[in-house]
Amino acid sequence: MPGRRPYRETLLQHLAQAGRHVAQGEEHICKQEALIAELDRDGHDATYARALLQTMRDTQALHREDLMHILGALEQ
Repeated sequence: MPGRRPYRETLLQHLAQAGRHVAQGEEHICKQEALIAELDRDGHDATYARALLQTMRDTQALHREDLMHILGALEQ
């Protein structure tokens, strides 16, 4: 089908972007976890830092879902 190639190339671009988002999300989560450990160790309140970490984890789950959706579309 002639129209499938541009669609597939767009999906591959989206896949690369989603992969970057997942990788960056992992980095941000690790940094936030380290920050929370430091706050705890130094006796500071980490309530807001933990709330932000949960938001990051929720967002990461969405990034992973997006990645899986794109992979599924590529398999069709």
